[in-house]
Amino acid sequence: MKLTYQTGIATLIQFLVLSLLTLVSQLVSAVSSCHKDGSNCITNVITSIIFYMLVAIAFGAIWLIGYAAQSRRSKRLTQLLICIEGAIALGALFSIKVSVHQASGNVFVLIVSFAVLLLAVWIISLAFRLMRAGGGRVVARQRGRQRPSDS
Repeated sequence: MKLTYQTGIATLIQFLVLSLLTLVSQLVSAVSSCHKDGSNCITNVITSIIFYMLVAIAFGAIWLIGYAAQSRRSKRLTQLLICIEGAIALGALFSIKVSVHQASGNVFVLIVSFAVLLLAVWIISLAFRLMRAGGGRVVARQRGRQRPSDS
């Protein structure tokens, strides 16, 4: 299946992948903080749960915007999706820069940031194709079809 304009499916994939990666990173963070300092373990676990829920809600909302942009072929929703994904891509680039420049750079954070960046760029490209179609059918490109001449 070729995803040429299906922002609903792309944002669903983004939601699932980033929810899973966030869950894993929050579990790792909670376990490592409990090993270091047992007195703040419950606080760290609660904070991790709240952060995970916020990320899941945010990307769930983005999924709904992507689905609505696809099903309605709405230029405004597509522009909103592009702006949101652009902000996500900028955040991922900042996270990559910070991870690379840290002396003890966390490889998992770097991998997650690259995944976020790639998904955001992919969704932006799909949304641009959807927006260019102007509410019509999205086609790959015009092949050498020419109109017959009236001579």
